[in-house]
Parts: sequence; structure tokens; C-alpha cells
Amino acid sequence: MTTVRREAFGRMPPEEGGGEVEKFVLQSDSVRVEILSFGCIITTLETKDRDGQFSDVVLGFDTLEGYTKKHPFFGAVVGRVANRIANGRFTLDSKEYQLFLNNGPNSLHGGAKGFDKVLWSPQVLPNGVRFFRLSPDGEEGYPGDLKVWVTYTLSGRELAINYQAQTSKTTPISLTNHAYFNLAGQGSRDIYDHEISIEADSYLPVDDTKIPTGEVAAVQGTGFDLRQPVELGKHFQKFHLDGFDHNFCLHQGQDRRLVARVFHPPTGRTMEVHTTQPGIQFYTGNNLDGSLKGKGAATYPKHSAFCLETQNWPDAVNKPHFPSVLLQPGEEYNHTTWLVFNTA
Repeated sequence: MTTVRREAFGRMPPEEGGGEVEKFVLQSDSVRVEILSFGCIITTLETKDRDGQFSDVVLGFDTLEGYTKKHPFFGAVVGRVANRIANGRFTLDSKEYQLFLNNGPNSLHGGAKGFDKVLWSPQVLPNGVRFFRLSPDGEEGYPGDLKVWVTYTLSGRELAINYQAQTSKTTPISLTNHAYFNLAGQGSRDIYDHEISIEADSYLPVDDTKIPTGEVAAVQGTGFDLRQPVELGKHFQKFHLDGFDHNFCLHQGQDRRLVARVFHPPTGRTMEVHTTQPGIQFYTGNNLDGSLKGKGAATYPKHSAFCLETQNWPDAVNKPHFPSVLLQPGEEYNHTTWLVFNTA
């Protein structure tokens, strides 16, 4: 049985239109999640450890102000296109589009004001909440009026996130949620004692601006082979890694499949990621530097969280041999990711 509660969370600053931001609390016997109508942001996700104790396992802020200021996309839905587009440029039907450059020479997570920085219209469901917005033609440089629905539903130990979209013109689209997890509890020092596995035979090598080179490389015999669980801290040392910020190429198909699993031995918490998406960006919080004051005055140093962002492959709009990122008029974009929390 899931209960859903809505309450006021704050008001947008006047220069942002001053709209009211609501918080939606979804609760089952084993998971409690709080989501904002601003950016569809997951602000809190509490799960049990093996002793039945709840802890909040996602990074974030106590107040709306934290989320309206610059931050690394904590808990937010990012789009129109998640991840990086090289030089913020692409060509469709022989027309070139130029996006805002917000990540060195590239465009990242939708540009200057992506889906993470806007108010969505909420609708309460029996076991969750659905958010809607219309991204107008030309927003952030993207073509087409894009209608977008993001639906969170909680069932027992499983949180499902469904993304749907329809467009009036051909447009690239790739949506994901950018939650930062630490299964020891948010505010814990690092994720080195987490064990992770990712069901991927290949990954995308990147250049020094984090754009895929175009090569689809086998993980076999490299530090990117996570098909068997590895303990992160030891794995970083063994392969002299500074961390991960890479797309892992998943087995293609429209069906739900298990793509990643994280286990935290000290608490017994496990998290499984299931999805219909073709890729998953594994990011280990390499750019966190302890400068942000998070929930309960916690600081978030480097490697204090991980992200498993299910999405299309980065820069796919410029790489014809990558899975297509284009949505045509009359088609529907429809992807789901399921996060399953358990104890072992």
C-alpha cells in the first residue's frame, strides 16, 4: 500500500515567476520518497538497512533555495537531452541548431535552463505523481513543441520513473533522473565500500571534454569491466582510476532488464536498476568538492555519491552509428527505469 501526500515546499524567486513549489511524499512499508514539482527533483529517498532502520540515501538540500541556485543537478530530471552534445551543435534536415554551451565547449543536460530548472504541473495518482510540461519550440535552441510527462510510482520496494514525450517537429530527446546515491546514507564520507556491477560488454571512451570519441570499446580486460561486482575503492586503486563518468552500452531491446546492482555490505542495502534505455551513465561524483552545504549541514566531498543515469548514449545526435536519439512527430518517446531497494 502506497500513500501519497502533497504539501507546500516554497515559492520560486520573483525573477523566476514566483510560482509555488509543491513536494509530494510517496510512502510504502519499505521506501519513502519526496519529489518536487520544481525540476521533478527527488529530494529524499529513505530505505531500510538490514536492521530495519531507515536512512536517506540521496544527496540534496533542505530548502528550495539550494535547488534554485547552481548545483550539480541533485535528484533532477534533465533534458531535453541528458548528457553532452559536442560543441552544442547538431544538424537536422540540413538545418544547423546551436545550443547554449554550459560545459566547456559542450552543451550539458539541456543547456542554460533545462528541465531541471523549471516548474512542472503535477497530478496526484493513487500510488504516485505525474508531472507535465510543454517545452516550446526553440527552447534552449531545440526544435519543436515538446510535450513531456514524467511519472513516479512507488510499489513496495520499487520506485518506477516513466518518461513520455510527443513533438511537433523532429527533435533529439533523452531524459534521465540525476539522483546522487550513497547507500550508507547521504552525508557519508565516500562510496569506496560500495560494491557495484553493470551488465555491459562495452562502454564509450571519451575525449578530454567528456565527449565520446565514437569508438564502442569492449570492457573485457579493462577497468570498465564491471560485469562481476567490484568494491569501488579497491577497484579505483587497482586500475589507477580517478572515478567514472562514462556511458556503458546496454543490451538493446525495449523490454525491462536488470542493468546495474549496488550493494553496501556494512548496512546490507542493495539497489537494482532496471530499464528500457540503451545506455547508463555511471558517475562517481568526481566533481563534488565539499563546497556545497547539503541536507542537515552535510558536506559532499569528491566520491561521496554515485549516479546511475539511464539514458541514450551521449552525443548520439552527432553519431549516426549510436542508437537514434530522434523523436519524430506522430511517434511517442516512452522509457521507464525502475529502482528496486532491498537488503542482503
